[in-house]
Amino acid sequence: MASAMVNRGGCRIMKSVSAVLGTRFYAKIATGTDIVSAAPNVSLQKARTWDEGLASKFSTTPLKDIFKDKKVVIFGLPGAYTGVCSNKHVPPYKENIDKFKAKGIDSVICVAINDPYTMNAWAEKLQAKEAIEFYGDFDGSFHKSLELVTDLSGALLGTRSERWSAYVVDGKVKALNVEEAPSDVKVSGADTILGQI
Repeated sequence: MASAMVNRGGCRIMKSVSAVLGTRFYAKIATGTDIVSAAPNVSLQKARTWDEGLASKFSTTPLKDIFKDKKVVIFGLPGAYTGVCSNKHVPPYKENIDKFKAKGIDSVICVAINDPYTMNAWAEKLQAKEAIEFYGDFDGSFHKSLELVTDLSGALLGTRSERWSAYVVDGKVKALNVEEAPSDVKVSGADTILGQI
């Protein structure tokens, strides 16, 4: 399949011709975007048990509380318990947490279009909760606002997050990486974003 190089807000991303012709959308955010303004009135749900959710009256976390006055690395993936996400995407972030902290990163966040209870159980299974903050985007509103969704109905997943990563300082996107295919971890992995900080 032929491909084309697309430049968005300083981010050059290789896309297939089918993507350029409209079967796949580009992210609304780009380098320089204020992620909080791009997703107004959107909150995420911190990974937790059902009982913790009930005790908190199912509270959510506004984006400003996640990004304001902080240096954050955030990466999105298609879903908890899926193969590439579990085996190739999350582990390098966990293994490199000390390198992120040495570069002044306040938090490394993993987000997916899943409920916070599934994200919590998955994070515990990966033994990654101590290193990475996990958030659910239960209705996809965060990813839809940023135009970072893809249709994975062929894999029985429905609407899911693109596979992506970003370096965000005080809400401003300093680097953004979106994979051409959700099964790839070519530009959204820990090594790439470490080199962009």
